[in-house]
Amino acid sequence: MPQPPARPLRADAERTVRAILDAAERLLSENPNATLEQIAEAAGVARTTVHRRFANRDDLVHTMALNAWKRMAAAVEAARPLSAPPMVALHQATANVIQIKYGASYALDRVVESDPAIAAIRAEVFAHCDAALARAQAEGFIDAAADLLWVRRVYIALITETVHGDTTMDGTTDPDALASRLIDTFLAGVGPRR
Repeated sequence: MPQPPARPLRADAERTVRAILDAAERLLSENPNATLEQIAEAAGVARTTVHRRFANRDDLVHTMALNAWKRMAAAVEAARPLSAPPMVALHQATANVIQIKYGASYALDRVVESDPAIAAIRAEVFAHCDAALARAQAEGFIDAAADLLWVRRVYIALITETVHGDTTMDGTTDPDALASRLIDTFLAGVGPRR
């Protein structure tokens, strides 16, 4: 039997959940063994509040990942991948995604590929990415013979390395500066052959 849609949270309850999710991301990034009690303390709420909102630690991490992917989808959509000039869309989407990944890397790294809700959001994000890359290819920014599935995989790998790797040797963490660097590197590899 299908579950009725969840009622929207009141503003104060929404702030509480956001505080719990933010505290969980911070603590679990530093210590993957942090307890729900430690997360509650870091969020400034009672342990019972965390247990009332989340059935267990797995439920909390799942909610963190689902929320991060929802933010990712909104960030990519905000870059207007279907209507903005393709390089503008790619730059903006890249900067937006880098910013989200910096603040949600623990949750995003623990995504269960088989989760249908997350899989649907990921598919939407990848479809927008594919559309922007196809438009960039049609306008000559990407080599006409390039396999766009491979191009997307390289692009995503560059984003992941930017967030997780030691690519900020000059101390830059500004999403726009990192997006510019990433796009320059990306186009050097997949751009038209001379």
